[in-house]
Amino acid sequence: MFDHERTMELIEASHSGDENAKSLLVEDNMPLIKSIVKRFRRNNVEYDDLIQLGSLGLVKAINNFRSEFGVKFSTYAVPMIVGEIKRFLRDDGIIKVSRALKSLNARINQFIERYKSEHSADPSISDIAREVGVPEPDVVFAMDSGKFPVSLHEKSGEDDGLELMDRISSKENVDDNIDKMVLRDTIAELPERERKIIILRYFRDKTQSEIAEMFGISQVQISRIESRIIKKLRESLS
Repeated sequence: MFDHERTMELIEASHSGDENAKSLLVEDNMPLIKSIVKRFRRNNVEYDDLIQLGSLGLVKAINNFRSEFGVKFSTYAVPMIVGEIKRFLRDDGIIKVSRALKSLNARINQFIERYKSEHSADPSISDIAREVGVPEPDVVFAMDSGKFPVSLHEKSGEDDGLELMDRISSKENVDDNIDKMVLRDTIAELPERERKIIILRYFRDKTQSEIAEMFGISQVQISRIESRIIKKLRESLS
């Protein structure tokens, strides 16, 4: 692959209208595109279509990248490529958050704000569950649905208009960043019960016994379900 200096030369040339420079950058970064695409091949989308989507994301990265962002081009390009593929999958109906779940999340947020203003403290999960009339696992799942998976394309709030990914340290390698994003997507696509269990287990630090009590099943059953989920997640990264 081109070194940083050569990459920047080609990006600057492409910004000046040099289409050949842009083509060279796409060709040079094709291994990166392919490494991302292979993680989405479990979806019912043709490989060549995924390559085209990834290439489109890379071209957007080329058009938008600036040296003052302070990150390597590949670090900036990864979320752009992933985002383009995810956007297609989401718009095509493959990744979707239900309207009912969004509505429940809104009700929970309203109660939390009201509770905090009245008690100067956060309500417990059981408090929320009683208020909105749903089981505790549903509360946790709804609360996490509003922020998970996290988008790296959210604006940072600074006046420069950079996205959050632009401000992330580039100490991690590209594959680590890809794996994290694909892992979030894979969890988001799990069946509802499995999704709730994995969120409770690894994002809310609940024990298997606590989760079993919430779902009204045995700890052994939760252990088996968890093992099956972990195997599925590992396969998504292979």
